[in-house]
Amino acid sequence: MTRGFTDVAPAWEPSLLQREIVLARVVNADRETAFQAWADPAQIVQWFGPDGFRIETHEADIRTGGVWRFDMVAPDGTRFSNRMDFLRVDCPNLIEARHGKDVPDDPDAFRLLVTFDEQGNGKTVVTLRQLHPTPERRAIVIGFGAVEFGGQTLGKLADHVAGASRLSAAKS
Repeated sequence: MTRGFTDVAPAWEPSLLQREIVLARVVNADRETAFQAWADPAQIVQWFGPDGFRIETHEADIRTGGVWRFDMVAPDGTRFSNRMDFLRVDCPNLIEARHGKDVPDDPDAFRLLVTFDEQGNGKTVVTLRQLHPTPERRAIVIGFGAVEFGGQTLGKLADHVAGASRLSAAKS
């Protein structure tokens, strides 16, 4: 199984490293639970986005070839249009998408790869990789807080799946 971005150069090419942001978090859930939190439109809106933000979905079809169009709404009411075009959804291993604004051919859109690696003992490493179009665009998104916001998002995911795992254990 290929675990990297599709149709890009080898993983260690210096120009790619200058365009990439990588975040990872160990979550207290098995791989299937963590994957479903991303793949289920009813779940992803419960945790996706930085602290204090909420999601309003316009369209959600989270599968290979599908799209998720949504607004991320800041605490002050500012709306940020988003669109993810899903290039690969391989349950429960990975989700690959093109993520940008909800406009045709967004030149600032980036490739997103989310992988789910089970660690045993009911834990999974969720790794989020962003491959930006240029090193300059990567610097811009880091400058406005993409790393911090991504960490907050993964924290909200961790809280969400830990709750789902507790519910599942209680039903067993």
